Amino acid sequence: MAELTDAELRKELLALGYRPGPITATTRKVYIKKLGCLRAEVAAARRSGRTAPPSPGRSSAGPPQASPSRQRSGFTRGTGGAALESEEEEEEEEEEEEVGRPPASRWGTSGESGGQTWGDPRGSPPGRGGGVRAEGGLSRDSLGTLSPSEQWGTTVERVNLLPVDCDKSTDDFCQAKQKDVTMAVLHELYSYLSVQAGNFECGNPENLKSKCIWVSEVKEHVLNVTGSSSQKFEAALHWILNSNKDLGIRLKGRDLSEPVSSVEEVFCLESAHPQMGLGCRFRRAVVTAIMNLFLFFWSLITLWGILIYLRYRWRKMEEEEQAMYEMVKKIIAVVQDHYKEWERNLERYPYVGIFHVRDSLIPPQSRKKMKRVWERAVDFLASNESRIQTESHRVAGEDMLVWRWTQPSYLSDSEH
Repeated sequence: MAELTDAELRKELLALGYRPGPITATTRKVYIKKLGCLRAEVAAARRSGRTAPPSPGRSSAGPPQASPSRQRSGFTRGTGGAALESEEEEEEEEEEEEVGRPPASRWGTSGESGGQTWGDPRGSPPGRGGGVRAEGGLSRDSLGTLSPSEQWGTTVERVNLLPVDCDKSTDDFCQAKQKDVTMAVLHELYSYLSVQAGNFECGNPENLKSKCIWVSEVKEHVLNVTGSSSQKFEAALHWILNSNKDLGIRLKGRDLSEPVSSVEEVFCLESAHPQMGLGCRFRRAVVTAIMNLFLFFWSLITLWGILIYLRYRWRKMEEEEQAMYEMVKKIIAVVQDHYKEWERNLERYPYVGIFHVRDSLIPPQSRKKMKRVWERAVDFLASNESRIQTESHRVAGEDMLVWRWTQPSYLSDSEH
């Protein structure tokens, strides 16, 4: 029986007429021992050729029975009966039967079949006449009132029916009971989901696919532990949906990104506060600290690299600007010298081609490298130098851009 799951153990006990409470790690051994006792009773009853007497702990509506000690005084088991039970098991059975039967009156017991009525001389109280047996198995005394044992049995029957009545009742007492049951389901639901989420975060020993547990699995666990019904579980889900507080339980549908508006749409449940052990929390804290340090140094190195690159670019821009100014000076000198030579009739035209100037100033192997410097120098002369005029002339049958020196010779730098 040790290999039975909690659900199978509950099913076996219910099949034998015993309604167990919550099955947990601490109560499991008790219920396994109880199942063994019930099976022994059934086997003994079959061997003796009679049906097993129902145990008072298994049904609240069954007729009252005497304790095992009183049963042994009334009849003797057959030689082929069940094996002798230990004294500890007999005491446990006696306590359970005492809870399920009404206490015996000192004037006698009342019942439908096995008890004695006050009309019986053996059970009549001293000083009173024989009572009259009422319909339905109740007995009344000479004054017409119910006996104390019968009143106690009626109270027990009402108490046993109370949970059923509270399901449909709206009075304050039943509402408080319903709220207590819902809170118990919510507490177990929160505990189970937080443990599963903590296991998922701390190595995932159960190989869970995600922290979101299927609603059928959660429902089976909660009903098995708390002993509640499916309606109570759905009432707890309604409580979560309608509550404006953060209960630490997230309800999710098939599309995890979409919010859930009804219980029917709930596909899985997830805890927002995983329950993790001290070792797991320490490991996660160390990993988090290392990751933060890594990100910090990585950001620091990245910023340092960006700063170095910007300084390199600034330096290159300054060098390029200085090279551009040097190129402007050389261009002005070449155009001015060409104009002077034209004045002395040493040149045929007063202007000179732009590309001719470039080829005379920049060697072929450096023209690609100095292309940007040359373009910036040309743009600078076009926008900032008034002594050089850019024109277009037809030279050797081709249109060509040329530079012409426009400053008169008597104002040239060489004459001053």
